[in-house]
Amino acid sequence: MEKCDKSLKEPGKLRQVVFTVIVNLSSVCYGVIMGWQSPSVPQLQNPTPVVGSEPMTDNGVSWMNGILTLTGTLMTMLLSVIPDKFSRKRFGYALALPMMLNWLLIIVATEHIHIYIAKALGGITGACLFYLVPNYVSEISCDSIRGILASIIGSCLNSGILLAYILGGIMSLYNLAVIGAILTVLYVIAFAFMPESPVYLVRQNRTREAIRSLNWLKAGDTLAIEQTLSHLQLQIKEVTSTRSAKLSDLFRDRATIKGLIIILGLFGGQQFSGIFAVISYTESIFIMSGSSLSSNTSSIIVAAILLLGSSLSTSLIERAGRRPLLLISCAAMCVCHCVIGTFCYLQNLQYDVSVYGWIPVTALSIFVIVYALGMGNGPVVIMSEIFSRDVASVAATVGFVMCWGASFVLVKIFADLIALLGMHGCFFLLAISCMCSFLFCFIMVPETKGRTREDIVDELNGGGQYKKKKDVKHIVGTDSVHAVHV
Repeated sequence: MEKCDKSLKEPGKLRQVVFTVIVNLSSVCYGVIMGWQSPSVPQLQNPTPVVGSEPMTDNGVSWMNGILTLTGTLMTMLLSVIPDKFSRKRFGYALALPMMLNWLLIIVATEHIHIYIAKALGGITGACLFYLVPNYVSEISCDSIRGILASIIGSCLNSGILLAYILGGIMSLYNLAVIGAILTVLYVIAFAFMPESPVYLVRQNRTREAIRSLNWLKAGDTLAIEQTLSHLQLQIKEVTSTRSAKLSDLFRDRATIKGLIIILGLFGGQQFSGIFAVISYTESIFIMSGSSLSSNTSSIIVAAILLLGSSLSTSLIERAGRRPLLLISCAAMCVCHCVIGTFCYLQNLQYDVSVYGWIPVTALSIFVIVYALGMGNGPVVIMSEIFSRDVASVAATVGFVMCWGASFVLVKIFADLIALLGMHGCFFLLAISCMCSFLFCFIMVPETKGRTREDIVDELNGGGQYKKKKDVKHIVGTDSVHAVHV
């Protein structure tokens, strides 16, 4: 939904929050899809595995995440070439299809191939989710709460991962899949009560239905409904008179080229910061520290800390700014990697470091929090603010493809890197990556907090340094991070 008149009190905020939470039930479901592997791999690699006649190999386990990220990359590219004319309601229902098929395959799985296909469906679910949720939230919410609502997806996603860790530690993979299927059904039932996007309805010239949708979203405030509807109609008329953006448009001027470099660097830095490695090797870190906690308990602790960090990020990103959080996040992650790498190296040299077993656990906990505060949400927020509206859709697609692709590369090479460099060498390598991200953010990334999109683009074009104006207020998420909205 487009910018609301500031003279209004923006009615219907509570309803918009409720609808955002409902659509993000899909994020919780996807979080469970992402998280079930960690507690369930021991069941798959057991001498008498729950699926298949032989235990799954380490290479097979690595391909589980590899397939998910690979299909996510391909699906993101496919969605980018399909015109953005979907009904948000119908797309929301369609999202449940690969999600449910994923769980049904796991429930009936008798061979490892069934698990791999389920993971592929999980990747498709993830790509569709990151297309639908930002779009829908952007189109139903007003300026003053849009940024906060857009960041809820991260907290809901981490909530699903935490739920998978907890349930996976106390029940079989079969029972966990049944719970996942039930959650999917609950999402579909709750989504049935959601209003259609007024942006989509106005685009289809279904004005009466758009008014009914706005009536829900604006709590029946007639003045707010009329002004928002007029604004939507005007914006849609302007957009339909222009051609669709192409990939080549990202190279048309200095601002778009620099913006493209920024999002590629941020998403690459996000994935190569080592979040996957740290989460995947949480159990090993707790074991080497001499912790008496079980591997599943340690994973639950890390997931809970990640959820806490993403929740804090929602409020801090508007108060502290984007650039400071990114810099602090990269620097702190670098230090954490160095600490864990040093601990591993001393252990490798046969030094008795058992009395300092609390150090790697503490470093791991700090790493997860600072990742969530900065590099976790920061790249998405920055991406939504540094491009002109006409190329935002194409830029977002490139950014998400980079994110999925970098994740796939790290998933597939990390085990080989451990064999080549040792655990300590890998953490030192990740520290170098975080330091490179710090330098990249320091040199390339501008501060976007409190700035208009036009001012940011002007600076990227070389129009001079930004001087903050007290009468300028920038609202996060005015446009979707995945598609150009009107």
